[in-house]
Amino acid sequence: MNLIGIGIDVVEVSRIKSSLDEFGERFQTRIFTEAERAYCQKQKRPELHFAGRFAAKEAVAKAFGTGIGKEIGWLDMEIIRKPSGEPGVQLTGAAAAYATSRGVEQVMVSLTHAKHYAAANAVIMGG
Repeated sequence: MNLIGIGIDVVEVSRIKSSLDEFGERFQTRIFTEAERAYCQKQKRPELHFAGRFAAKEAVAKAFGTGIGKEIGWLDMEIIRKPSGEPGVQLTGAAAAYATSRGVEQVMVSLTHAKHYAAANAVIMGG
């Protein structure tokens, strides 16, 4: 397996909280899947978890070298929690098609968040 790309992103939690407060449901449904929203909203500080998932999606898009846009949309990526507790990525729609065209075999993410920041790394491997 070869390295296709790596990506990193850091997000200020306050920026995500402001978007959640100002735009509410509209912001959430534009950026996050239904499952992501349900997970984050169950947490003590939802904005931390929304920020982590936002950073993870940005990191994945950077690892692909495309950014968020035509090839990969916000809702074409879902940041999941595997049974082991580690985060994972499910690609659907345009992102899944783009990944297939690039020979992607594995997308890995790592998330972290503190009081004021959330960060994520993404690594994409393929043939």
